Amino acid sequence: MRFLRTPPPQTPSESTRMSISAPATELVDKLVYANRILYEQGIVDGLGHASVRHDNAPDVFLLSCNRAPGMVRRRDIVCYDYDGNAVSQTTERPYLERFIHGEIYRARPDVVAVVHSHSASVIPFAITQNPLRPVFHMAGFLGEGSAHFEIREAGGNTDMLIRSSYLGAALAKCLGGHTCVLMRGHGSTVVGTSLEQAVYRAIYAETNAKLQMAGRALGDVTFLNREEAQLSSDMNDGQIPRSWNLWVKRLGNVNLDE
Repeated sequence: MRFLRTPPPQTPSESTRMSISAPATELVDKLVYANRILYEQGIVDGLGHASVRHDNAPDVFLLSCNRAPGMVRRRDIVCYDYDGNAVSQTTERPYLERFIHGEIYRARPDVVAVVHSHSASVIPFAITQNPLRPVFHMAGFLGEGSAHFEIREAGGNTDMLIRSSYLGAALAKCLGGHTCVLMRGHGSTVVGTSLEQAVYRAIYAETNAKLQMAGRALGDVTFLNREEAQLSSDMNDGQIPRSWNLWVKRLGNVNLDE
C-alpha cells in the first residue's frame, strides 16, 4: 500500500473560532511547563509534543504550534478539534502528528492529556515487540503492559509519522485501554487523566525501560503482578504533585512568554 499525504486541514470559519471559549490561563501555563519539563528530563528533544483537553470546550484540545518542546511559549498554544483543525487564531504551522492527540481523545473519553516522544530507551522495546512491564513501583501504570503499534498494518510503507486522522485512529485503536503504546521505528505515546499524570508516565516509562533492559541482562526479571501494579499506581497518583512541583522548580525562574 502506498502512503498518501494528507491535505492540510481546512481553516475554520470566524464564527467557529468565536464559538470556542479561551482556555483557562492556568491550563495554558501548565501545558507550557509540561513541554519544558519533558525537555529538561530528556524525554523529548527538538521533537515530541504534549497536549491536554480544553477545560470548558467539548471536542477541543490544546497543543503547541510546530515548536521544539523546550521553547514552547504561552502564545504558541493552539486549540484544535479532533480532526486536527485549528479552532483558535494562529498563523503558525501545526505539528504534523496532531492526529495522534485528536484521535486518542476521540476514542478515549477518560484521557485528559497525551504525550508523544521518542525517548531512546523505549524504542528497543518498540522494534522488538517486547512490552514494557513494571519492574518497580514507580511504573505501576504499566501493569497491563504496553500496547504495540505496527504502522505497516495500517498504512503500508510510510515515513513512520502519524500524519492523518486515519493513522491516528489506527494508533488509538491499538492503544485500547492501555496507558502506553509503543510505535515500531518511531517512539511511544502515553496518556493520563491529567497533564501532570501524563508527564509523570512519560518520564517513568523511559526509566522503567532502562531498568527492564538492565534487569534482563542480569537474568530473569520479576515484574510487579497486576495487584501490585494497581496498588502502586494508586499510591503514586497521590504523590505526583510532589514530583511536578520539583520539576517546575528545576526549570528556574522561566518567563513563559519567552
